[in-house]
Amino acid sequence: MTINVGQKLPDGVFMHLNDGVPTPVNVAELTKGRKVALFGLPGAFTSTCSMAHLPSFMRNVDALKAKGVDEIICMAVNDPFVMDAWDKATGASEAGVTMMTDPDGSLTKAMGLDFSVEAIGFVDRTRRFAAIVEDGTVTWLQEEVEKGVCDLTGGETLLDAL
Repeated sequence: MTINVGQKLPDGVFMHLNDGVPTPVNVAELTKGRKVALFGLPGAFTSTCSMAHLPSFMRNVDALKAKGVDEIICMAVNDPFVMDAWDKATGASEAGVTMMTDPDGSLTKAMGLDFSVEAIGFVDRTRRFAAIVEDGTVTWLQEEVEKGVCDLTGGETLLDAL
């Protein structure tokens, strides 16, 4: 079952590369008392994720923060080394987007936002979504309906929701 507005994020751990070391980040602690723009995507270096979804949040960092967002987090089911390489290739963290992984997909599954396309190596990946999370509770959530686009889940759409 997919997480809904009004529900708390499930217990879970993101992974982030910190000075070359995979470091766990507790989701509840990360979101406690904060407003977070959280968006998930199928994978680092994939076309729509790299050319549309991530850039839509990168170009809206200042506007989102002006609306009270404490942190903008991109999540994907990848290992932290791949996510770090994607971060460096795109300049995401320099722009103000925190790159986090759900390495084994357990958080993605607990949120009910997983999908698989085994023919291309996508197993238990994150469906494309965007959410506003306040003090650990989802207050706004949209999931993309069509493949290969991020109209409902882009940075501009989330900004308009604030």
